[in-house]
Amino acid sequence: MSTMRALVAHGVGEPVDVLRLEKRPVPEPAAGQVRVRVQAAPVNPNDLHIMRGRYGFAPELPAVLGQESVGVLDALGDGVDDLVVGQRVITVGVTGTWQEYVVADAGRVLAVPAGMTGSTAAQLVTNPLTALVLVRRELDVQPGEWLVQTAAGSTVGRVIVQLARHVGFSTINVIRRRTAVAELVELGGTEVVCTEDEDLATRLVEIGGDRGVRKAVDCVAGEVGGEVLRSLAPGGEMVVYGALSTHRQTDPDKLVFPVFARSLIYGTKVVRGFWLYRWFTTTPSEQIGATLAETVRLVAAGTVQIPEGQPLPLEDFADAVRLAEAPAHGGKPLLVLGA
Repeated sequence: MSTMRALVAHGVGEPVDVLRLEKRPVPEPAAGQVRVRVQAAPVNPNDLHIMRGRYGFAPELPAVLGQESVGVLDALGDGVDDLVVGQRVITVGVTGTWQEYVVADAGRVLAVPAGMTGSTAAQLVTNPLTALVLVRRELDVQPGEWLVQTAAGSTVGRVIVQLARHVGFSTINVIRRRTAVAELVELGGTEVVCTEDEDLATRLVEIGGDRGVRKAVDCVAGEVGGEVLRSLAPGGEMVVYGALSTHRQTDPDKLVFPVFARSLIYGTKVVRGFWLYRWFTTTPSEQIGATLAETVRLVAAGTVQIPEGQPLPLEDFADAVRLAEAPAHGGKPLLVLGA
């Protein structure tokens, strides 16, 4: 029996403590499935949340994690006649990608556009798709409107800035470090607010003017998210898609998003959550397909550019985890499993 290398999480805890590099049997595709020889798979924050027991679902452990990858079709199951062995593909909504081979339903892979780098393809789904759904589907941000976003220096944040330039809306980009301001301005951010040395509420009111700002996306939660919600104009909407302020917290009292009742009630505001996993499981397949196709087109055309990842051999997974959590770490760490 042939074997492969796999990065396996054995329990709930700190990622570097629970991950083990092991040998596992190479899986065989069933009818309607394909086998992908994985070339690269990113380490995303949601992978780390799963290992710490703070994600929206808890897989039965031990388990191979990873929720994105790029690779080459290695084998086809019966009935798969629209794909070919050797074709470069992206996995979509497939878990367990931190291993050398992964099996997926044939409908869960997309062909990699010609000329697209492996780094870009490996990161094509989670962050760019999230940004597009937030802007297009959740808030329907129109040309000429303002959008506030927290953690604007993140990959999702940078994609939203590029989408704003493409669509024609303006962004207020909230960041923590002054060193990130120039990059966001160069990328096309309309306004940048740095909480390191600026008062967030004051700046949001100044920028919004008499009409104020009515739309916001937040992946910080905590005090920053609460401040943004309170600063929105009456009738404002805020979509929360992450909670970076609680990322390393273990105290339940700290896992809180403060909502100010007076502002919410008298401002008739709306705050709701967004989770890409639930979007995949509840959205009609034709809408998912159309949104994925638009994401691929925007990236392939260069309208949206994804920062090149930082490749690391699979055996250096501890370094990849540390890099994923380092402040201002640059490109996303990519576990490299093949050429």
